[in-house]
Amino acid sequence: MNDIYSAQIKSSIDELFSHISQRATLEEMTRIRAAYELASEAHSAQRRKSGEPYIIHPIAVAAILADELELGDNLVISAFLHDVVEDTSYTIEDIRDRFGDDVAFLVGTVTKQKKAKYEHSKQVDNYRQILESVHFDIRALLIKLADRLHNMRTLDSMRADKQMKIAGETDYFYAPLANRLGLYHIKTELENLSFRYRCPRDYALLERLLEDERSADRMRLERFVAKISEILARAGIEARTEIRYRKPYSIWRKMQSKGSDLKHVDGKHYIRIIYPNSNTWSEKDISLHIYSVLTDTFKERPGSVSNYIDAPKENGYQSFHVKLLSEQGIWEEIHISSERMVRNSRLGCAAERTDDNVSSWLNKFKSILQDVAEDNHEIEFMDGVTSTFYNDDIMVFTPKGRGVILPKGASALDFAFEIHSKVGEKAVYARINGKLMSVCTVLHRGDCVEIGTAEDATPSPEWINHVSTYRAKRYLRGYFANMPRLEYERCEHCNPLPGNEVIGFRGHDGEIVLHKRDCPVAIRLASQHGDSIISVQFEENENFHYPVRIRIRGIDRYHLMSDLIDCITDRLHLFMIGLATENIDRIAICTIDFSVHSAGELQSAIESIAQIPGVDEVNIL
Repeated sequence: MNDIYSAQIKSSIDELFSHISQRATLEEMTRIRAAYELASEAHSAQRRKSGEPYIIHPIAVAAILADELELGDNLVISAFLHDVVEDTSYTIEDIRDRFGDDVAFLVGTVTKQKKAKYEHSKQVDNYRQILESVHFDIRALLIKLADRLHNMRTLDSMRADKQMKIAGETDYFYAPLANRLGLYHIKTELENLSFRYRCPRDYALLERLLEDERSADRMRLERFVAKISEILARAGIEARTEIRYRKPYSIWRKMQSKGSDLKHVDGKHYIRIIYPNSNTWSEKDISLHIYSVLTDTFKERPGSVSNYIDAPKENGYQSFHVKLLSEQGIWEEIHISSERMVRNSRLGCAAERTDDNVSSWLNKFKSILQDVAEDNHEIEFMDGVTSTFYNDDIMVFTPKGRGVILPKGASALDFAFEIHSKVGEKAVYARINGKLMSVCTVLHRGDCVEIGTAEDATPSPEWINHVSTYRAKRYLRGYFANMPRLEYERCEHCNPLPGNEVIGFRGHDGEIVLHKRDCPVAIRLASQHGDSIISVQFEENENFHYPVRIRIRGIDRYHLMSDLIDCITDRLHLFMIGLATENIDRIAICTIDFSVHSAGELQSAIESIAQIPGVDEVNIL
């Protein structure tokens, strides 16, 4: 058995060194070999859960970074050494002495800190440690993702409970992280492996059904792709085409979000047209030329164009998308991309490692994490991170043409808070593509949004249900947390106001509920739970106002409605919430919702309204 492992290790490391040597200097290769030798010696007595020598894991992580992400010597060295400090007697100083400060920093960043007591939990503290490294260098995240990817690829040897723990972490944190780094292939593999181990039966069933569908569609799709290739060749356009099938997890998410079965989910595949990089034409010009040639033959689905070349996704993804009608009458999704775009989709933030590019990625992460990192609540922190990283994004625009990237499903309120917290706080309405809309309206890609504000406007508690960005949620939670709170709950049956004669009842949880003294609920409670009665003073406070509803009956006449509104809003300065009217044989019946500070203020309003000509009676509902 040892001979088999020895041969496997030798084959893997020889292949890795051969690949790296094609682009590394002799000095870099010497350092990489030395790192492997140290890792091999340090882990010599260790075994993985599968029984394999532990060194197989660092070799695999280094191979992911070197082969799949095409990264350089210090990343590969750090991959070999990433578990040495955590699992053996070697220290960070040992690493620093042999390989320098940069490698020591990377190894230290990915080494889990052992603590007697964790601030939140071992897992959450580890996530925080990983994310904090972003303030200095993005490369540590790449090592952690490569480490996690190999662990997921070899999860078979783990117990079911361990599989669930690791798969859950992967789906919740590492796949979103890969998504935001633009590492589409790693993100896809991570989430599919997670799905496979979390729900093995669902995964196997979906995989089989998808394969059956692919077999049934293969001939049709190949004919369509051949037709595209023929059209492009006839137009003198050099390009290659391929059919790309989306993975089971992506399909499963669509089924869940739409509440549909597999048969009724679209977008299970797409056709990619890939053209060579050009120094003569711009990528946009080539993409539009291909689009123009194809739409001369195939019908285009109205509204299906998505230009991710001019407006890349937040993770850097670029392409030109359109849906075309095949000869079989099926809308087919087409992605038109350059070789550069395809490579960048695979390598993400690692694709173009210039100083400007690395700086750009760091700035993106810092802006994303700036609000999140200040939060001390572990669940809100993690939910904020993962929702920000994982959501598909859309780009909308200000009236001056500034692009604002928001998660798919974001509302005009999210847009307002993205512009500035005060714009969100004082938002009253939105104009979306010139049309007056509620600030709770969900936005779509390409919308032009203008937010109307008012100095006296304040956030509504229901807004929290209409925002999806962490920035908006955090601001609203903080705003309402700082608002003064009532010491008591009010009975929903009698709705007492300050100034009413009230009585309190203390519940089992210690909460005090106020009732009017003539409230039937209070009378029943007093007869059954008299020991829970407490005396309370329910006094008026200018910080609190309470919704009330009145019904008005009167003789209909010209300007009656305007007189009622004028009385409540202009003369009494009360905030009107709603108004409903009906007219039965010249008898007007109006129901008005507004807010008051006290029973006395409500009574004054009733008396004022009763004085309006034509009003016959005013009742509290």
